[in-house]
Amino acid sequence: MRLGITGATGLVGANVADLALQRGDEVVCTRRGSSQAAHLAHLPIVWRQADLGDEDALAAAFAGCEVVVHAAAAVEAGGAVTPAMRETNVGGTRRVLAACRRAGVRRLVHVSSVAALGVSDGSCDVTEDAPFNFAEAGLLDGYVQTKREAQDVVVAAARAGDIDAVVVCPTYMFGPYDSKPSSGQLVVGIAQGRIPLHTEGSQNVVDVRDVARGILLAAEKGRAGELYILGGENVTYGEMFARIAEAGGWKAPGWRLPRWLLSPIGWGGDLAERLGFSPEVNTIRLNWLYARGYRFTSDKARAELGYAPGSPDEGIRACVAWMRERGMVR
Repeated sequence: MRLGITGATGLVGANVADLALQRGDEVVCTRRGSSQAAHLAHLPIVWRQADLGDEDALAAAFAGCEVVVHAAAAVEAGGAVTPAMRETNVGGTRRVLAACRRAGVRRLVHVSSVAALGVSDGSCDVTEDAPFNFAEAGLLDGYVQTKREAQDVVVAAARAGDIDAVVVCPTYMFGPYDSKPSSGQLVVGIAQGRIPLHTEGSQNVVDVRDVARGILLAAEKGRAGELYILGGENVTYGEMFARIAEAGGWKAPGWRLPRWLLSPIGWGGDLAERLGFSPEVNTIRLNWLYARGYRFTSDKARAELGYAPGSPDEGIRACVAWMRERGMVR
């Protein structure tokens, strides 16, 4: 099979490319002229220069591809939706859809996020049918908003019969090829001793290689217009930090940080944001750290796709090993 991938230099796209090549697919990946791909130099990827803002270049890159995995996205800190984020995440997705139609691509797999679904009150796990309630939970930021808008665009097109597309929603991923890093920032922070405390919030953690397998399963078995959560295990931040520390042989953050101690810092960040600055911490980001209902189930993907994730510890260990080989952590 000839497989096209956007966002191949990122964590998800790189692992999809590697897995597809291992099974014998021809892999064509798009990248911007400024993208760094040295960490993928050992893979026989066919590269095509195509920005998400250039529909013609995308259509040319996708020519001959049976399936396209759209994994490219912009992630920015802060609460507001920026024009650049909406242009990349929403406008870029519209152009990928149009380019797939023009190139005669058989199926599109859109990589969304569980951050485009919903959050529970902590008493149950979130499913694909959850209401989009991030605003009510105080968790609506620019990334969440634009990923939801992009997801809605794909689902609407698929259900209208305009394109054969399926949506996957990964949870928090660890694994190799995290060159920027993304989730690997936690690994670096714990390795350097810069995260001495933890909060009481929760996350669903998964090996990114399991997500890559789930994406290829969705391309094969997913129902058009449907969403599939690709997750692993629900854990608290304290548990996740302890597992990272154990994998690297580092000291684990030992104390839980009460919310009231950080609230004034969040308020200061809100003020700084209103004044045009980009603070590292604001109230929304604190709400994420203390959200107990950010828990998910992958039962639908298990039943319909045959998705079978292993332990997220495998992904954490692979992330640590990959970063250590490249001198990113000691």
